[in-house]
Amino acid sequence: MMQHYTALAPLHLRDTWVTIGVFDGVHLGHQALLRDFVAEARQHNAQAVVVTFYPHPAEVLGGLKAPLYLTSPEEKADLIAALGVDVLITHPFDREIAQRSAEEFMADLHTHLGLRRLWVGYDFALGRNREGDIPTLRRLGERFRYTLHVVEAYRLDGEIVSSTRIRQALAEGDVTRAERFLGRRYAVRGKVVQGDGRGRSLGFPTANLDIWPKRMLPAAGVYACYAQVEGQTYPAVVNIGVRPTFEDAPVPPRVEAHLLDFSGDLYGKELVLEFVVRLRAERRFPSPQALVDQIRRDIAAARAHLALRV
Repeated sequence: MMQHYTALAPLHLRDTWVTIGVFDGVHLGHQALLRDFVAEARQHNAQAVVVTFYPHPAEVLGGLKAPLYLTSPEEKADLIAALGVDVLITHPFDREIAQRSAEEFMADLHTHLGLRRLWVGYDFALGRNREGDIPTLRRLGERFRYTLHVVEAYRLDGEIVSSTRIRQALAEGDVTRAERFLGRRYAVRGKVVQGDGRGRSLGFPTANLDIWPKRMLPAAGVYACYAQVEGQTYPAVVNIGVRPTFEDAPVPPRVEAHLLDFSGDLYGKELVLEFVVRLRAERRFPSPQALVDQIRRDIAAARAHLALRV
């Protein structure tokens, strides 16, 4: 069972294999790196240790505008644990940490983890102003007695898989492309909260989800999804957006799920939505009846898509 820590300080490990990265999304590239990393550590009877960060360094330093996380810290930890990692350290990231030198950071890994082998991606760098690039890490390895292994970019059909590309796909509503890069369907989870009953009044009751505010949502629109609640899975039509047919003033985006073949009360329960395909963009309808007619078409389209994507 993986051990999970939020600081290096309590640890005094010896002869470990370590990899460092944000690992947001734990996509196919991350998975390939971590599987090979764990396998090599096992061959040398060493513990496989992952050092990651929260918040995202780009969020702290201003380059990443929330909400753009592909996984919550808890989801990321679960995905990393499933790959066989022995120890995960989710290190807090702030401006003070950002100003530390690469040498200081590697000294900490030497002291607390007993680092003997470091795995990093081809574009990795750490420390103040990203001074700890690959040549610097090789040089520091001589001082702190570790060897460095650099992993080349992971490509799918000739395209580099990255968290940035997955965010771009989601921003375009292309959840199918995001799924290819993740190796699983993109999913969000949240507690079902009280809505205004608009969907029920139209004959299509919806579950309104309270989702982690920093979590990235696919582009506004209507999606065919699978919804999971209390161990059961249901086909669903999900709307992400501002409901332009009924809202004139700007409102925060909502996530509303109409579960097909379900009857019961969902309030207060946790719902997981797995996005399969975008059916259409969100748009304003001339009347509630026109919206009802379109929802019926959306349901038929969702059933057709989901029948092919179990």
